[in-house]
Amino acid sequence: MYNILITDDEQIVIDSLSFIINKNFPGQVTMFSALSGAEAISVTNTNEIDIVFMDINMPVMNGLETVNCITRSKPDTVVIMLSASDKFQYAQEALNLGAYKYITKPVNRNLVIQTVRGAMNIVDTKRGKVSDDQELQRKLDFVLPMVESDFIYSCAFSGEKNIDLSSYLDYFNIHETTWCFCCIEVPHIDSSNQYAVYTKIRDILNEHARCLMGSFMLNRLVVFVPLENDSTPDLCSEKMHLLLKDIYTMLSLKVVAGIRVGVSKIESDKTHTAASYNEALAALNRTPPEGGCLFADSESPAAAKTLGEAAKLLDQLFNRMRIGDASGVKQLATAYCASLTQADISMDKKKNALFELLVNARNITTEVNESYTNEAFDNSFAVLSEENDMNNLELFVQKRLFECISAITNARTQHENPTINKVCAYISEHIAEDLPLEQIAMDAQISPFYLSKLFKEEKGQTLSTYICDMRLDKAKEMLTSSSSSIKEISASVGYNDQNYFSKLFKNKFGITPTEFRGTDSFTGEKSK
Repeated sequence: MYNILITDDEQIVIDSLSFIINKNFPGQVTMFSALSGAEAISVTNTNEIDIVFMDINMPVMNGLETVNCITRSKPDTVVIMLSASDKFQYAQEALNLGAYKYITKPVNRNLVIQTVRGAMNIVDTKRGKVSDDQELQRKLDFVLPMVESDFIYSCAFSGEKNIDLSSYLDYFNIHETTWCFCCIEVPHIDSSNQYAVYTKIRDILNEHARCLMGSFMLNRLVVFVPLENDSTPDLCSEKMHLLLKDIYTMLSLKVVAGIRVGVSKIESDKTHTAASYNEALAALNRTPPEGGCLFADSESPAAAKTLGEAAKLLDQLFNRMRIGDASGVKQLATAYCASLTQADISMDKKKNALFELLVNARNITTEVNESYTNEAFDNSFAVLSEENDMNNLELFVQKRLFECISAITNARTQHENPTINKVCAYISEHIAEDLPLEQIAMDAQISPFYLSKLFKEEKGQTLSTYICDMRLDKAKEMLTSSSSSIKEISASVGYNDQNYFSKLFKNKFGITPTEFRGTDSFTGEKSK
């Protein structure tokens, strides 16, 4: 038996949580409640409370102060914080006080159930016992994935056969009559990390809904997602989109960047499972290669084409980030935002695309600088949710990207090999000259072979590519700041063949030097 105290100054919150817990843990819990911090302290002093749900924002004595008092006298109490705010500061303070979980209101039923179950396990561990029920549950946890995989296989590959899946759903205690399939593709997966990734994805999915998940097929997973029945078709579709977007965001943040997800339309006929799976697979195959979440019920050919073009810009942007090219990142971000503005998609989709950009940008930054933190990134989802002006959104994204570039540049400057620094300085000083590998290696006093290997390891690109990029960036700067002819600029950066120079310039920037000089932006807008 577990004694659970719910503390909140709103009775409706207490009633809602009590209903969820009593319904899902019948005969296992005794519920207590308190409407203030002082009352909560009184309850814990007179009763052996195992688990406490505590609202942060309460009058007189707030939740953090109350928890501090409770845990001093009852250190074994498992604390779960509640708040209507997702501020990082609150969560950090709660965790510093030893809270087990931090949940934002309105609460998610599945998350509450999973959190209570986890808290019960902690209580049992502290009591020094493992019940027979828990031992049975552990055995079921071992068997369940195999049964789920069998269910997914039957759904996806039944073809035209009418397979009765009701017995499976009864076994899993799933009674929702509507559902969808989603296909998840995970990059960089192999036998060494497959199980860990599978477990992490399973935990994330079950925090949001009681999903059924198949085993990995190469780098892909198939998931059956039951949906709530108590809504109109339009509302059900909206809830499904929000649910899968939240899941995708968590997968991108907690598993790996670049995950791709395809989602089928909502279905209710159990004989259509194979067709539903194929819808999800088709949506996945149309998802941009660098990652994203695509819904089968909201695609339009024009939007798909526009987003495909935008994805190419995004790929270039991430490549420029990795080498610390602030100017190139700024131009590509401007072009990417312009493509989103022109796309025939909802504002929510545009915001989601920008959030994915920021998630990937932060992941790239932490690859170089593992200690990188930025409070603005922690609040980015809230900022993007509230802002509806694309110009303001672009400005916000540009600032975050500039901060990432600065962090990448600083980290590389601190850790870069002195030999590579010397090589880069030599290239910069002799940019207008021929720069054969042997000559650069001689100046650095190392062998050409070792220089090539070392440079690629340190910079993530070949020496020749670096020289080409430096020359073209210098040329672009001169096209803007000087009145020299294109032929003179070409020669001053080491290219005596103007036609060859123009070809390289267009390959990198998408427009010729002549067109660039006649524009005032990367997107090709004619200067006035």
